[in-house]
Amino acid sequence: MSIEVKICGVNSAEALRWAADAGADFVGFVFFPASPRAVTPAQSGAISASLAGGPRRVGLFVDPDDALLEAALATTALDVIQLHGEETPGRVAAIRARFGVPVMKAIGIATEADLAQIAPFAEVADRLLLDAKPPPDAVLPGGNAAPFEWRLARLARINRPWLLAGGLTPANVAEAIAASGAPGVDVSSGVERARGVKDAGLIHAFIAASRGWEKPRASI
Repeated sequence: MSIEVKICGVNSAEALRWAADAGADFVGFVFFPASPRAVTPAQSGAISASLAGGPRRVGLFVDPDDALLEAALATTALDVIQLHGEETPGRVAAIRARFGVPVMKAIGIATEADLAQIAPFAEVADRLLLDAKPPPDAVLPGGNAAPFEWRLARLARINRPWLLAGGLTPANVAEAIAASGAPGVDVSSGVERARGVKDAGLIHAFIAASRGWEKPRASI
């Protein structure tokens, strides 16, 4: 089975095209003003409309109210709503029921104890995303370029489609997949040439490494 890849923090038509050309399964639009990758509903709509078809569109929200979700969905045909804040399982279920769009819930992982959060959300979300838990002083709930101990994911026995995130790059994603058993990966800062600015070459390299297109050379 091919590894699913999500390129998150897409904030330009060029980045959307690069992700599509490289074979990404998902692209993420960040509706969180504190992020250097943030877009408004109007901006995401224009970016999405610049390319017919292509990767599935994901909207990333942090503890959104219904008004923001409605505004984003009015401009952009989102295939998935990603919740990356302190949403409860009840809130996840309510958003899924109200808007009729599949929901992916992000769960921060730092230690084995954090895996206990997974089961309640697996009952109400269509997908899960395991990300590194941000440090206490972090402004962003994700996209902090920090990994967690990937082997912990193997202990979770997740019964939903899920993605691995947190500090992934073209250089380490193959190792992360092998260690975690992840069926998919999510990257943002790891494919940027500057904070909030995507790089076409890094996007291609990340997807190639994720799917084993570029095998390491045999030792001499």
